[in-house]
Amino acid sequence: MRRAPDGADPRTASVRYRREALRIADARLFAAEYLTRSQRGRRSPLPENVSEAVHLVVSELITNAVKYGADPIELTLSLTDDSVTVTVRDGDTMLPAPRSTDPARVGQHGLEIVAALSQAVDVRREPSGKRITARIALG
Repeated sequence: MRRAPDGADPRTASVRYRREALRIADARLFAAEYLTRSQRGRRSPLPENVSEAVHLVVSELITNAVKYGADPIELTLSLTDDSVTVTVRDGDTMLPAPRSTDPARVGQHGLEIVAALSQAVDVRREPSGKRITARIALG
């Protein structure tokens, strides 16, 4: 695991993982620590539903990267005045295939959950893999 260097923008935090050593709980803990640090100096705390949404989005995107992606896996969190952005990159260029909603389907609802909790979701292929970004509104 590698974290962003000291002196980086305090509103943004990144960590890299090796797929075979990554525990989803590590990514959730990183998100929790980031959200706690990001509260310093804010006039009002993040709404609880935003924190819960960030944790669930991190869990779903990191789980997908572990199950279907490739090394390296990078998680980046960023806070602005109106949103928290969760970005997960991995080294596999194959983009997730959208599925139609099917309440009878067991599993494979991760991106549906991410989309339901987010104001916007962006999926992009990059030269060295793919990037999925979810923007969660603060209010």
